[in-house]
Amino acid sequence: MTVAEVAKNLNLTCHVAADGKREVEGGYVGDLLSWVIGRAGQGGAWVTIMSNPNVAAVAMLADTSMIILAEGVQPDETLLAKAKQHRLNLYTATEGAYELAWRLHELIG
Repeated sequence: MTVAEVAKNLNLTCHVAADGKREVEGGYVGDLLSWVIGRAGQGGAWVTIMSNPNVAAVAMLADTSMIILAEGVQPDETLLAKAKQHRLNLYTATEGAYELAWRLHELIG
C-alpha cells in the first residue's frame, strides 16, 4: 500500500507529501530515537509523538516511508522545514499511537 493510500485510510492530515507513491512496507511505534534508527525498518511508517528536528534525521537514517505524529502533536517549524528539504512524508493524526498502530497493522499486515 502506498503512503497516499495509508494516509487516506487512516484519515491523516498531510503536512508534507513528498512521495505519495512510496510503498509502506511495515510500521514502527517509538520515541527513543536511537531505537528507531536501528529497528524501524526501511520503508516502514513511523508513528511517534516527537516533533523536533531530530525526527527528520532519524527518518532519513532509518529510511522510513512516512512519519506520523500521533495524539494531535503538530510538527515544529524546523521539523516541517527539514521534512520539505529532505522530501520526507510527514503526517499528523489525532488518534493515539496504539490506535494508529492497530489500524496500520489492519491495513498492511
